[in-house]
Amino acid sequence: MIGALPTAASLYQRVRRVIPPVEWPAFAEDIDAILALKRERNAVILAHNYQTPEIFHCVADIVGDSLALARKAMTVDAEVIVLAGVHFMAETAKLLNPDKTVLIPDLEAGCSLADSITPEDVRLMRRRYPGVPIVTYVNTSAAVKAESDICCTSGNAKVIVESLGVPCVIMLPDEYLAKNVAAETDVEIIAWKGHCEVHERFTATDIRELRYAHPGVTVLAHPECPPAVVAQADFAGSTAAMSDYVGRHKPARVVLMTECSMSDNVAVEHPEVDFIRPCNLCPHMKRITLANIRATLEENRHIVMIDRQIAEPARRAVEHMLSI
Repeated sequence: MIGALPTAASLYQRVRRVIPPVEWPAFAEDIDAILALKRERNAVILAHNYQTPEIFHCVADIVGDSLALARKAMTVDAEVIVLAGVHFMAETAKLLNPDKTVLIPDLEAGCSLADSITPEDVRLMRRRYPGVPIVTYVNTSAAVKAESDICCTSGNAKVIVESLGVPCVIMLPDEYLAKNVAAETDVEIIAWKGHCEVHERFTATDIRELRYAHPGVTVLAHPECPPAVVAQADFAGSTAAMSDYVGRHKPARVVLMTECSMSDNVAVEHPEVDFIRPCNLCPHMKRITLANIRATLEENRHIVMIDRQIAEPARRAVEHMLSI
């Protein structure tokens, strides 16, 4: 049940440190309209940590990383779910809520990792490595998940791999995540060659230059970054783990080696921390805007549908993950 309806004017205080006053009027009308539409349609908005602050802090009802959104999607009692994120996230929400209407504001909000592998590729890996379990990152299409034994996120990948109790697993499609997990476990991991177009651009040289320019800075890296980056970081973890780290340790100065909006969203909660921002934008996440969230709710457009023959095995792979 959505609580008392706030207004754009009251919400600005929450984000005033990261959104200049001159920009706010461009957002206010859409925010007020979205807040009203959510109540009218009994809708909730799930927003990933990479959404911009005016979405993340002002219209979203549930926020988090892929694992948090997957878990919380199962508890939603609204009739309509709007996924402010990329397409595979909307599919996951639909898998876990087959009887609800799931909407995505832009059908072109894709993912380089999801595009890096097909169901045929997964079947090929099964033939090449018979009997080896396939762990598939949630950053994949429902059709790829349907070919898998279990899913994982960046936040639970090591736990999932070790939970299977086998000496070797296939981990798809993020090569760097697989290598970073392999460095922390005795389980042999066979990797694919997919990369995140945001995280693959970070380098170990970037970290050295940041430490030189900002002495004492704490460096947090996402495990989709290359292993050389993770090795030089002070901490590596999912977006939720990075946010938790900042909250627990309160570093005087910190850099998050991940998508741009993450720093803005965490900075809202921790005004005492100085955030250094080496900005790599996700062009897919940035396709989601207040304007198209509003249009999605007004027009009931971009309904997420998954073929039943794909949905059932894909759901099993996601639910297997959530049961661990």
